[in-house]
Amino acid sequence: MSSSNPHRDHPEEDEEVEMLAEEDVEEVVDEADADGDMAMGSDDEGEEMFLQNDSIAYFDSHKDSVFAIAQHPLYPNLIATGGSEGDADDAPGKGYVIDTSAAVSRPVLPASYNSDPSASASQQTTELQPLFSIDGHTDSINALTFTLPRGDFLVSGGMDGRLRAYAVAASPSSAPQFKFLAESQETEEVNWLAPCPSADYPNTVAFGASDGSVWVLTFDASDASNPIQIVQTYFLHTGPCTAGVWTPDGLLLATVSEDSSLHVYDVWGAAAAKSLVTDNGQTVVSLTEVDQRFAVEGGLYSVAVSPSGGLLAAGGAHGAIRIINLPRLSQPSTTSSSSRQQPAAAAAGTILAALAVQEDSIESLAFSPSPAAPLLAAGSVDGSIAVFDALRSFAVRRHLKGAHDGESVVKVEFVRAAAVPAQAGWLLTSCGLDGVVRRWDLRGATATQAAVTGGAASGLVKEWRGHRGGGEGGGVLGFVQGETGERVVTAGDDGVVLVFEA
Repeated sequence: MSSSNPHRDHPEEDEEVEMLAEEDVEEVVDEADADGDMAMGSDDEGEEMFLQNDSIAYFDSHKDSVFAIAQHPLYPNLIATGGSEGDADDAPGKGYVIDTSAAVSRPVLPASYNSDPSASASQQTTELQPLFSIDGHTDSINALTFTLPRGDFLVSGGMDGRLRAYAVAASPSSAPQFKFLAESQETEEVNWLAPCPSADYPNTVAFGASDGSVWVLTFDASDASNPIQIVQTYFLHTGPCTAGVWTPDGLLLATVSEDSSLHVYDVWGAAAAKSLVTDNGQTVVSLTEVDQRFAVEGGLYSVAVSPSGGLLAAGGAHGAIRIINLPRLSQPSTTSSSSRQQPAAAAAGTILAALAVQEDSIESLAFSPSPAAPLLAAGSVDGSIAVFDALRSFAVRRHLKGAHDGESVVKVEFVRAAAVPAQAGWLLTSCGLDGVVRRWDLRGATATQAAVTGGAASGLVKEWRGHRGGGEGGGVLGFVQGETGERVVTAGDDGVVLVFEA
């Protein structure tokens, strides 16, 4: 996790870099001063602390931290988890596939997480069993993904540099089957995996490595002699490649690095066909610390692309976020009169905004799915979540300073298809090293509404507890929530996977 990265002071502000003034902040909420119902434990250091658990199911076969979690795109009940076989430095990697459909809608406690030991006989939650074991890694599994668009393959990446692929056969009428396909080892350590969303290039995955390299691979079970095919390789980063994301059309791949560079690759040649690539012939955007307007001392650790594909956000040390313009290679089929009246778009690679609201590294970035409410959420090591409004030049809409009780925010993600239409594009889920998962409604509630409904003015609508917190040996390292967010499945640093119901 990049939460352990060193963070130095902010670089001197360049006169061309526009930082937000305090008056641009619409609302600042310190969760520590909200309703006061988030605290766990006792003020008495010697008093035993009972752990609250809100889960409806659990899986505890992992012997150490669960570093990675992935969800099948068509069958969201199929969850893959990955970690290590033990806490030794040379422990092999281990993963599992579980089926969460067996979980019952009853928030009770497993025996291992009992708040009252005498009640263990009457308070039992669903214990999930593994469907399949992911083996073969000699070090921890720290990245997992199912390929798109149909989840035909499950791919695991490890700290041993291995990439292992499994063919997946799943249907509503039969039990899912997983079969080892092939293994590839091109680097010393795989940092992340990202499936290509384009239906024109199915079963394609990109990954970034500790040596800074970026790889694009396609999986083909019908080709027994070459089931893992290398599509592209890139060696532009000079430091570890920390994060990567595809544009929604799957034509461009954006990656960032500890060397503070951003590269957006023209993977399939669509930009080259329109003469939109840079001088290196590989990218449509290449920005490094040489450009002082873009420079982030301490490195970049997160990246996100807007649903339209026209905006990219890169986050790094000291709370720095850069907003970059991207070319739109997939043009809409029709052009409305209102869109024709818009001013000409900025050139690809233009730095549209430089944000610095939070105090520590930006670990996670997410754009809202609705063009009608284009928001950008940023989770930071300082424990806060900042929400920016793209329609107002990325002014701060909300700054939740105590969103995760002072512990690192590991992941933020918008609910893509809210069950309540009015909430579409406004619901945000977050997790952190405090061991808590929280759901926010970013429309917010006024103080009067909070008093009437009992909710917090911050917009907190739900929280789920069950994991140990406190950083070392505790916290939530990731989650999946499907399209509707009705069930959240977590990866715990305590070695436990929990299923929560909204």
